[in-house]
Amino acid sequence: MGQLIYIWNSGWALLRAYWYFRKAELGRKVRIWGKPAIHNEGRMVIGERVRLVSTIATTELSAGENGLLEIGKSTFINYGCSISADKLIRIGAECNIGTHVMMMDNDFHRLEPDRRNEKPESAPIILEDNVWLGGRVIVLRGVTIGRDSVIGAGSIVTKDIPPRSVAAGIPAKVIRSL
Repeated sequence: MGQLIYIWNSGWALLRAYWYFRKAELGRKVRIWGKPAIHNEGRMVIGERVRLVSTIATTELSAGENGLLEIGKSTFINYGCSISADKLIRIGAECNIGTHVMMMDNDFHRLEPDRRNEKPESAPIILEDNVWLGGRVIVLRGVTIGRDSVIGAGSIVTKDIPPRSVAAGIPAKVIRSL
């Protein structure tokens, strides 16, 4: 009986992916659990076997008018994440994105008081293959996180992280190599 329920739920998860990613380039066997908020005015490329959870809190994926959001094969995105590509966010294959992670390639306003209504230039965010982001990590624009790296929960990544590193803190600093 348990296996029958698993098959039933997986079937619905596949159908949900086709519905929510109907305006995206979609790989095989992509699954969605829950009801995400998907806004695609640009281009989304979703690799095969991507899994997305949006049950406890809504997961938000957005590609702006000139934006490209790429998610590599076998990547897992947990609930409550906000990923917004105004220009480019590329998530590599086999990445694990924890709950309530935020990635935005644009700050959407300038810091100077007289220019706060202006939108600054976007800078791409790149997560190479097999990156693991803990819960509530924030990745700021212009950051590349190297292959096989781990970012500790609650960290804010402001600068590039080299491959095979463990980084944590505010701002995130490399605390050891793998």
